[in-house]
Amino acid sequence: MGKNKLERFAEIREFENVLECTDFEDDESKKPSGKWHSDIFENDHPIVLELACGKGTYTLELARRNPDLNIVGVDIKGARIWKGAKRALKENLENVRFLRTYIDHLDEYFSQNEVDDIWITFPDPYPRGSDRDKRLTSPKFQAIYRNVLKPSGKIRLKTDSDRLFSYTKLMVDKENCKVLDVVDNIYRDRPGDELLTIKTDFEKKHLKKGRTISYIEFQLPIRKKGQD
Repeated sequence: MGKNKLERFAEIREFENVLECTDFEDDESKKPSGKWHSDIFENDHPIVLELACGKGTYTLELARRNPDLNIVGVDIKGARIWKGAKRALKENLENVRFLRTYIDHLDEYFSQNEVDDIWITFPDPYPRGSDRDKRLTSPKFQAIYRNVLKPSGKIRLKTDSDRLFSYTKLMVDKENCKVLDVVDNIYRDRPGDELLTIKTDFEKKHLKKGRTISYIEFQLPIRKKGQD
């Protein structure tokens, strides 16, 4: 591991806007589940997650444009989170936090109905069939999101992967989700959409290569009484 990365790992531990999964390993009671409004943000504004947030480009822009929302960027890679967290501190963005953890542990850090909205921006598409359960829109992850999202909560995927986009549409149909919006090609069909055209670093690279950026927004089916 390079010196610069080690320095960032050391510095990020001191950032007041970053929570690391390792901070809570010895004491379950310290986990922020159920405490995001009361203890972390100290307000009752809606909570929006950006999963696989990387450097936090989308996280920060959502926070800048929506001061009445609490935005949480989630990723396991601390060196990437460092960039977004440092920028948020520099800009004094008080409605931003970063959580460093694996996304499949999300329901350990948020309680039921604590999250209002989930963004998934340019995740690893895991193109091999044997890795399908690692895809962030798979039934495995939908089940995890169900444990933290409000019934009215939305899941929003933005991707350059045709395979992940097609897979997600299939899984949304299979799991009886409610589709709210589908955009096959954002920059052809919605070039003026201020929200969908926020560009991450990955997205800028994809666009230079002529890749198509797609979007789907959906809600999970409401649980029937007695269902897990």
